[in-house]
Amino acid sequence: MTKVTQDLQEALSYVKSGQTILVGGFGLVGAPLTLIEGLTKKDVKDLTIVSNNLGEAGKGLGILLNQNKIRKGIGSYFTSNRDVGAKYQRGEIELEILPQGTLAESLRAGGAGLGGYYTTTGVGTELAIGKEERNIDGVNYILEKAIRADVAIIRAHKADTLGNLVYYKTARNFNPLMATAAKRVIVEVDEIVESGELDPEEIVTPHLYIDTIIQAQQILTKVGVVSK
Repeated sequence: MTKVTQDLQEALSYVKSGQTILVGGFGLVGAPLTLIEGLTKKDVKDLTIVSNNLGEAGKGLGILLNQNKIRKGIGSYFTSNRDVGAKYQRGEIELEILPQGTLAESLRAGGAGLGGYYTTTGVGTELAIGKEERNIDGVNYILEKAIRADVAIIRAHKADTLGNLVYYKTARNFNPLMATAAKRVIVEVDEIVESGELDPEEIVTPHLYIDTIIQAQQILTKVGVVSK
């Protein structure tokens, strides 16, 4: 069976209300904007979104936020989108803040099949409240749980028809980690090539992690998000 589809809603058919969704990107860079647009047109709600941030005001995940489809956000940097703070103050969304390195390591741990790990980051701060603390060799650590999700939607530069992925520069942010940490992984790419056309040395995400591939229709330029 081919992993490639041109039907956006078919690609997103695995996304259901109440699920936890990993969304790649840093700001809008490397974000799966086509798949996010598809979610804005899909009848889902009560989503938990794990992403560095929740898009920008009226862009990317910011649209999904304003549609009241997000119940909880887990990420590192929410303040670039003022709509997030406003909704939080009104009690319309839950937020869980993780230091950026902790977010990345929690995803890596989830992809590696670990239950969690100990870190010094956040010890003695409000981020440690309610978390197990342990002294190891005279140093205090807190336990951070691994992150896994029902679905990951990510962005890459190229894919072959098997699902091997190549990324472009800083778009290789959370995307490769998220590809390992979900039950179902959907990727949008700029270009799809035949199996064997990619240099094995440039492949970052092996095809075994990828379930569905779709051609990107939304791109980020200096003037904003535009359609191809």
